[in-house]
Amino acid sequence: MLSKFEQVQKQWGGTSDVIDHWLMSRQQLLIDYCKLAGLPPFKSNDRQLPTTSQLQLFSQQLVDYISEGHFKIYDMVMERWNATGYSPTEDISQLYMQITQTTDPLLNFTEKYTEITADDELPDFDSDLSGIGELIEIRFALEDRLIALISESLACPPGA
Repeated sequence: MLSKFEQVQKQWGGTSDVIDHWLMSRQQLLIDYCKLAGLPPFKSNDRQLPTTSQLQLFSQQLVDYISEGHFKIYDMVMERWNATGYSPTEDISQLYMQITQTTDPLLNFTEKYTEITADDELPDFDSDLSGIGELIEIRFALEDRLIALISESLACPPGA
């Protein structure tokens, strides 16, 4: 995921402050996921379950990322489009709908792990974390396609 992120950042970073903000938020979420999962470059030889505070922090950041995408970033893009007279295409609307379909499963993870205590056993944690990684990867791939369409729309508004 990190190498794919670097490719996206090289391709679309700097094209718009909206996209730059989106990519910065994504980068932080990726770093925190890799830390939580013990993935490179945060791999540990003595793999242990994360602490409750690590799980709660990641869960909160995941909620923040989702919320920011649905509200702040979407609003920023809509504001730009309104200023230029651009309307979302069917492709953009379909991608956004597909992205929103990943929201509930991601939020289910946060609900499950936000309220844990140090005494709780986490028998499903590895499979849950793996599933979240896969969902995040799917969401990012969809967002990448959306970023490409948004970038094109912001670079060449109607009548330009």
